Amino acid sequence: MWWRTASIFETTCACQLRDTTEQLGLAVPTFQDVALEPVVFRKARATLAEGKAARSELLVSATAVNTLVGSTGYSAANVMFATAFGVLIDDVLMEIESASESELGGTTYVYRLLLRAPLALMV
Repeated sequence: MWWRTASIFETTCACQLRDTTEQLGLAVPTFQDVALEPVVFRKARATLAEGKAARSELLVSATAVNTLVGSTGYSAANVMFATAFGVLIDDVLMEIESASESELGGTTYVYRLLLRAPLALMV
């Protein structure tokens, strides 16, 4: 089942390398909430093995991702996804397991994020 929803993408803010507490790991990490839209969210598979986390897919417009990459100063979308803390969907923070892109004519048009729900929230 497909549906359209707005999501929040949480990414760690860049460290201040001049700050000694940041370099030593003593400072509390900060996060930046960024709206990521338009997106399509769907369950990745209908059946789950016992003890396995539920997986979902988030399809994100390449235009939105490229705008976000440019405004946050990351070198590429894959770097941004790899350093992200997670994706918040309907008040559930989901971990990004993997990120891939689809191209048409040499141009990326969509990013596919495979998300994993927390085990504690599985029913």
